[in-house]
Amino acid sequence: MANTAGASAQDFLAIDTIRDNTVVLKDGSLRVILMCSSLNFALKSSDEQDAVIFQYQNFINSLDFSLQTVIHSRKFNIGPYLETLKQREKDEVSELMKIQISEYGEFIKTFVESTNIMSKIFYVVVPFTSAVLDIKKGFFSALGLGKKTEAENHDAFEQKKTQLWQRADTVTEGLRGFGIRSVPLNTEELIELFYGLYNPTEFEKTATMIPAANKK
Repeated sequence: MANTAGASAQDFLAIDTIRDNTVVLKDGSLRVILMCSSLNFALKSSDEQDAVIFQYQNFINSLDFSLQTVIHSRKFNIGPYLETLKQREKDEVSELMKIQISEYGEFIKTFVESTNIMSKIFYVVVPFTSAVLDIKKGFFSALGLGKKTEAENHDAFEQKKTQLWQRADTVTEGLRGFGIRSVPLNTEELIELFYGLYNPTEFEKTATMIPAANKK
């Protein structure tokens, strides 16, 4: 077993950096993460379900790269919402409205505590790995010829990123074909996402989070 004493948390992460709305992994590959709307398949008619399945099948068969679908589930945190109700109750002039707000707040609190309500966010991860370039880079590095200037590294990143985002556009169009809307996470949102994933006890998702379908 490898000695992990003194290793930082960063040493155990596959992520090297996040830049230009793109996740850069330590192996040099890139990722775009799309946040997607949901689709209530069960409420659709039989014909509509068949159409969705057909469109999804065509979408998957049209791709020449892999995709990763991630469902992020977390117990719904209504703390901020209850605090808002308390403030509203405090500011309310009408005694009747104060009572109604108080009773409503207690009802919501009791209901959530007795029911395991989970919020779900859907993501599609679009990858790009330049396998041929990586092999060549490793070969030339072994010969001592693999060092690149900062400008060359920047150009290589931009080329990879361009191809990655072409894939992301293809996926976005394909998802739209069967009723799924998607938007790419920007750099700030990516950092917030991964911070929440790796620090679940410190990061609390508020109850007022905007759904993916409404994100501009």
